[in-house]
Amino acid sequence: MKRNLIRFGLLTFVPVIAAGLVTGCRHGAAQQQMPLPQVTVAPVEEKDVVEWSEFTGRVEPVESVDVRPRVSGYIQEIHFQSGQLVKKGDVLFIIDPRWNQAVYDQRQAEYEQARREEDRMAELLTNKAISVEEADARKAHFEETKGALDSARLDLQYTEVRAPISGMVSRALLTEGNYVSGMAGSASLLTTIVSVDPVYVYANIDEDAYLRFNNLVRAKKLGDDDGGKIPVQMELADEDDFPHVGHIESFDNHLDSDTGSILLRAVFANDDGSLVPGLFTRIRIPLSDRHSALLVDERAIGTDLSQKFVLVLTPTNTVAYQPVQLGPLIDGQRIVRSGLQAGDEIVVNGLERVRPGMPVSAEKELAKSASIQTAQR
Repeated sequence: MKRNLIRFGLLTFVPVIAAGLVTGCRHGAAQQQMPLPQVTVAPVEEKDVVEWSEFTGRVEPVESVDVRPRVSGYIQEIHFQSGQLVKKGDVLFIIDPRWNQAVYDQRQAEYEQARREEDRMAELLTNKAISVEEADARKAHFEETKGALDSARLDLQYTEVRAPISGMVSRALLTEGNYVSGMAGSASLLTTIVSVDPVYVYANIDEDAYLRFNNLVRAKKLGDDDGGKIPVQMELADEDDFPHVGHIESFDNHLDSDTGSILLRAVFANDDGSLVPGLFTRIRIPLSDRHSALLVDERAIGTDLSQKFVLVLTPTNTVAYQPVQLGPLIDGQRIVRSGLQAGDEIVVNGLERVRPGMPVSAEKELAKSASIQTAQR
């Protein structure tokens, strides 16, 4: 009796268990059918670019002068404000001129006396009132008083300390009432003046960039319509997109063997005076002629150890791993040296959600309409 019950029970529950297993498998399969990961893809673009290389520079004035007196005395007046723009010849300081005026008046009187004697010399010689030797002495004395008068006139003029160049003047380093020395070699520093427009920007260029630049110059692949001047662009620390455009003026005459670099000097207009000497800048110089290049969005680039790669959308809507060799960056896009072709569609958004070989749901991003002009290393 018990054996029959056990046999009956087992036979009864086996179909129930089997039915439960089938239902569970169907539920798990339904759970596995999840939506495909969403990604945004964009085509590889081909455009004409000029490649640039960036360097750190510093603004310096074309002219810079330390203003020092040529005569000694007490400062009587100051005729400028700190930071003022002055013109060449403007009076900056007046040194008390009374001593120099007295010396000048004395030399003027001595000169007039010697001149009158020199005027009478021919008549005295004719009348044999003086000897030839005395006539020569009087002539020498006249020339001496003339030189002394010229020197006194200069000293009197130098009591007005004038701007030797046009530019922006610094503050007065010595104020009214201070004694200043005009002795050569130890003259007092009164102020400084720097020219404003244009300005120089100096930057150290590495040897590799310098050699590439020279090769392009020799091949006559650089230069514009403005007299063959080679353009250079600059931005300050608070600026973007290199708004200042100048030209390369010169390179130094030797390469620094310690740093492996050579000093470049570029010229920039400074009409508004915003380029103050001493400011740090970023400059970029052209290191290629205009040529066609492939460009991809910087967001699309991944790093696998030392290898750069992108994920390419295949015809079956899966993504494939593609190593690439990259070039300079330009406006958020990278030049691709090798690994891609124009028109290839690559993942630009959602890169972290997919892996090579995965099927995806791709949405296309419109290509950038703005034309690409320059590229930077």
